Amino acid sequence: MSLADPVPTEQTFACPRCELEVTEAWYGPCTPCRQELRAVVAGAARTVDTEYVPKMNVTPNAVASKD
Repeated sequence: MSLADPVPTEQTFACPRCELEVTEAWYGPCTPCRQELRAVVAGAARTVDTEYVPKMNVTPNAVASKD
């Protein structure tokens, strides 16, 4: 297959996770495996504190603090 060949719309392969023969557009886990992975591995969104407070041993850059 060269770079000029079109991407196949569907291909048959063994799912790398459950090893069942599946027909999918792209190689990877099959649809049921992807759904299971999303349910098990997906994390909940959380807020992250973005305020940066430097440690006491960090001094400001002399050029940046020049008046």
